[in-house]
Amino acid sequence: MFPDIVPDLLAAMPELRGKLEANAPTASLSWFRTGGPAQTLFSPADTGDLAYFLARLDPKVPVLVVGLGSNLLIRDGGWEGVVIRLGKGFAEISVEPNHRVRAGAGAADVKVARAAAEAGIAGLSFLRGIPGTIGGALRMNGGAYGGETKDVLVEAKGVTRSGETVSYTNQQMGFTYRHSGVPDDVIFTEALFEGRPGNPEEILAEMNAITEARSSTQPVNTRTGGSTFKNPPGRKAWELVDAAGCRGLRIGDAQVSEMHCNFLINHGSASAAEIEGLGEEVRRRVREASGVELDWEIKRVGLSGA
Repeated sequence: MFPDIVPDLLAAMPELRGKLEANAPTASLSWFRTGGPAQTLFSPADTGDLAYFLARLDPKVPVLVVGLGSNLLIRDGGWEGVVIRLGKGFAEISVEPNHRVRAGAGAADVKVARAAAEAGIAGLSFLRGIPGTIGGALRMNGGAYGGETKDVLVEAKGVTRSGETVSYTNQQMGFTYRHSGVPDDVIFTEALFEGRPGNPEEILAEMNAITEARSSTQPVNTRTGGSTFKNPPGRKAWELVDAAGCRGLRIGDAQVSEMHCNFLINHGSASAAEIEGLGEEVRRRVREASGVELDWEIKRVGLSGA
């Protein structure tokens, strides 16, 4: 349990509209369903509420932003500081002229893909294959099945650690493979995408094909964090993991997926330490077998357990 700082925050922020919770469980915030508590969990009402909060928060207090938590591992000791959960106030999706879609950072990628498809906007179907939110796609240049965020983004908006509202053009995002060059302390709040004219039925068929491909090749209905490691240049991470003999490797209730060995699975009671330890063991074996150093794609945060 961390010291309760909620009373002090409320005193400093009398006009705050969002919800604050002390020592909040975080297991439900990530797909792995594990991890220690958040010293403070904040669910802002909207972008204005978020900016108000950040402008008045002590800059020394660490902040972690969470969407759906699909590629997140919170360690067993939890997060000392504030975890910001972007919920309903950041989940709006609207279709605009010129084949554009505007979406809040808390909107699920799949819902944005579907909204575009129903409006006859092609080019955003790849979002169906990313199990996260728009905020995560912006931060990591999320991509799948031949498309990346950088291919369709017009601009992104966010709030800085000091509460200032900022915006970035596609070029200013500094996109590279699974990375954006925007400072880490900027919290994305909204994105504007542009596709191209398309036939709704054909686009939905493309999305269904992506759904079938994911279901047949990835452990989608398990406690997992999605792709564990980034693909090294010119290589496939899963092939390197497989060649190192790690398919099915297990530590406690944490296991390398038999179906797709770039996925780690929590079979029920795995600790964050077991999951991370398994990932590090995989990295060690791949390094010994091939000389390749795998980089984590899953974001690992927080304090180690006692």
